[in-house]
Amino acid sequence: MKTSRALKIAVGLLVGSTSIHVWAQASESEARTVSKGTATEASGSVTQTSSRKDNFALRRKVYAAIAQHEEIDAGAISVVVKRGAVTLDGTVVDASHIGEMTEIARGVPGVRSVTNRLTVKTPFGSQ
Repeated sequence: MKTSRALKIAVGLLVGSTSIHVWAQASESEARTVSKGTATEASGSVTQTSSRKDNFALRRKVYAAIAQHEEIDAGAISVVVKRGAVTLDGTVVDASHIGEMTEIARGVPGVRSVTNRLTVKTPFGSQ
């Protein structure tokens, strides 16, 4: 009886220590994977940050190009840039300005495409 109890305790300790050792190794490899993932995410965020800066810079260039045309109210237009794709949204007072805005935006270096969502706003009180 005493031998079988001692044997059970020994087997239990052996299984326990083996499982702890295996668990520790798995945790170590997971830690390596996580640290590699963090490094990848960090480098991805650097790219994302530079992409935001590029988008912001291109947006400012498009606004500057629009502002050069005094007949267009640049304050009534929003410019959204994502990876070189420009979206114009807002209102203009003349229908001819809609096409003109598209051409102005396309003329800015770095613009890959232009989506024009501009509408004509009729002045208050006009018929």
